[in-house]
Amino acid sequence: MQTAHRMSLVKPSVTLAITAKANELKAQGVAIISFGPGQPDFQTPDHIQLAAIDAMRAGHTGYTAASGIPELKQAICDSIKRDYGLEYANDNINVSCGGKHALYNLFMSLLNDGDEVIIPAPYWVSYPDMVLLAGGKPVIAPCPDTDNFILKPETLDAAITERTKVLILNTPSNPTGVHYGKENLKALAEVLLKHPQVMIISDDVYFKMLFDGATWANISMVEPKLKERTIIVNAMSKSYCMTGWRIGWAAAEKELVAAVNKLQSQSTSNPNTMAQYAAIAGLTGDQAPLAKMVESFDERRKYVLGRLEAIPGVSCPRPNGAFYVFPNLSAYYGKSFNGQKITGSLELCAYLMEEAHLAAVPGEAFGDDKCVRFSYVVAPEDLQEGFDRLEKALAALS
Repeated sequence: MQTAHRMSLVKPSVTLAITAKANELKAQGVAIISFGPGQPDFQTPDHIQLAAIDAMRAGHTGYTAASGIPELKQAICDSIKRDYGLEYANDNINVSCGGKHALYNLFMSLLNDGDEVIIPAPYWVSYPDMVLLAGGKPVIAPCPDTDNFILKPETLDAAITERTKVLILNTPSNPTGVHYGKENLKALAEVLLKHPQVMIISDDVYFKMLFDGATWANISMVEPKLKERTIIVNAMSKSYCMTGWRIGWAAAEKELVAAVNKLQSQSTSNPNTMAQYAAIAGLTGDQAPLAKMVESFDERRKYVLGRLEAIPGVSCPRPNGAFYVFPNLSAYYGKSFNGQKITGSLELCAYLMEEAHLAAVPGEAFGDDKCVRFSYVVAPEDLQEGFDRLEKALAALS
């Protein structure tokens, strides 16, 4: 059977594949410690769960408007006003089946064949493939660890052509955990003001998770002239421990949102009805569980950074957001174990899985083969054991 040509352009998600492999080995009785999952290890807060139950008991179990219920759209507008200081109305909002769905909707609604999308690297693994599926051309803008994984204005300027349609900004970043400060964003805004054809997709899904005194900033907050060209993408997944509930959204100009609504009406229709009511409770209810979770992640982050600093040859820009570290482990490339040579991040992660029973995600999947992504949303005792194994495994290479 022949599938559509577009399917040959994309790859399966490496992060999901690593998680699946780790779960498979666990089922076989192997004591795997997985630093792969990109989801909090906390349960959805009780008041959010109860809101879904209440919605079901109230009879809210049928279809809603394809783009989401008005009450949730208003809650999203209120949250953007509170957190960003920006005004949006309900018809500026599309509610989707998660942040990934919001991004896919946007690429399908914005891109014509050959339109270029600038993607700073390291990048979230799905960006290039979603662009390709929509007929666009990913343009990778390197942001090395020596630049703290931050997109430089001169790099952005050099990447823009007459075919450039979109710039993706993900801050705090998956996989690096690095958050762009206001000065960084102002410098990028100066470049973008010279190129009015370029839209900005601001993937803000980790924006509630900031450390070391970092303050939230979005490019349309630091340069209001870019608000009409900036699309905010967010979700309930990370901040509210609702990865499986599948609620995300895009906030944009009405004309674009109308196009996204049309696309969604012919694809998924509405997001899960009960989950929409749960999302309202998350956005408007008690925020104490979020604060407690972020505090816990900060403690783990500091521990992980201390362990990485103690490993010879390893360097890692200090992340001030999200729940990832992205250390440079290339000092161990070219070394071997029992005749198995480590030539890059794929081989290193395979070695760690096989010999140390440690799951991590190769940096090649994120556009930087020198690095490996570790998610530290694991129990503290597993963090210690996992980094003990990592130190031992790296020291065994020769």
